[in-house]
Amino acid sequence: MPKTLDARGRSCPEPVIMTKDILESNPNEPIEIIVDTHVAVENITRFATGKGYNVDVEEKGEEYILNIRK
Repeated sequence: MPKTLDARGRSCPEPVIMTKDILESNPNEPIEIIVDTHVAVENITRFATGKGYNVDVEEKGEEYILNIRK
């Protein structure tokens, strides 16, 4: 089961920093990140893919779930 990070209500760059921290702590584990802005989706996706991770985005209503894995 992936670790989950809830970054809803946070303004960038905070979701990206939170993502960086959880990826460094769990480099080979799948991570699920929940955000509520498209800007956060774009920034986290760009950061994670730049670090060699795969990112799948699922939109659920007004929230986005990013599934990040190596």
